[in-house]
Amino acid sequence: MTTWAEFEATAPELAALGEARFRASGLALVGTLRANGWPRITPVEPRLVDGELQLGMMWQSLKALDLLRDPRCTVHSTTSDKGGAEGDFKVYGTAEHVTDPARRERHCQVTEQEIGWRPADDEFHVFSIDVREVAYALFAGDEDDPKIYSWRPGGDLRRLHVRS
Repeated sequence: MTTWAEFEATAPELAALGEARFRASGLALVGTLRANGWPRITPVEPRLVDGELQLGMMWQSLKALDLLRDPRCTVHSTTSDKGGAEGDFKVYGTAEHVTDPARRERHCQVTEQEIGWRPADDEFHVFSIDVREVAYALFAGDEDDPKIYSWRPGGDLRRLHVRS
């Protein structure tokens, strides 16, 4: 498993961009696979907890059930500017269902610290993302040279050059 901390250690600038994008709105979109194979995209609040990218979800929500059945997912920063000035950050990975009480409690503590709320009981899901690939694109500014980066575990940060 590649944690957020391991990603951050090898690509700190890209990790900082991603963290900033996730914190900008406090939301991300998670792409999961429904039982019939069709994609599902739903909002989620990403948390960075003890070096892990974690997603908390309502008990038995459809996106949680998707991840329990098929852990492949994409976590995508929210985008509200069609010009691309915010940057577009994506994490591709698999979701590990967190059942350890101490890790679940840390998720609750960080959530309470960040937004002043915590689940009232134990009926909620927490998933930790095994980071398989990261991508970032920024199209605003120099339209002839968009900034597109990608990273994979064991590899270097790569900048892709796109020609019109």
